[in-house]
Amino acid sequence: MLKFTEDHEWLLIDGNTATVGITDYAQKALGDVVFVEIPQTDNEVSQGDEVAVVESVKAASEVYAPASGTITEANTALEEEPALVNQDPEGAGWFFKMTLSDMSEIDALMDEAAYAAHVADLD
Repeated sequence: MLKFTEDHEWLLIDGNTATVGITDYAQKALGDVVFVEIPQTDNEVSQGDEVAVVESVKAASEVYAPASGTITEANTALEEEPALVNQDPEGAGWFFKMTLSDMSEIDALMDEAAYAAHVADLD
């Protein structure tokens, strides 16, 4: 199941595990990504907590926890090759994986159609 936040994070949910990254819309708005600060594993986070930072030639932006849970893995490849965020934002450019602690939080997030409508309203 794929879900999206208003802050342009995506979550690919498999059971109670989510892979999280920023959307194609977000990476295009940022421009060329030059640095990514990934989160520490085993950190417990609440929905909305700042968990990572992405810096581009234009700006720095926070990446927020789209749901509550525990960070289980960080994409260390982004430290060496931050451009993966631009090249494949919804694939190899993922930021972290987490175990979700409150599946009900997912219900409030957008599906692909709702997110497409959300970004269409921004342009």
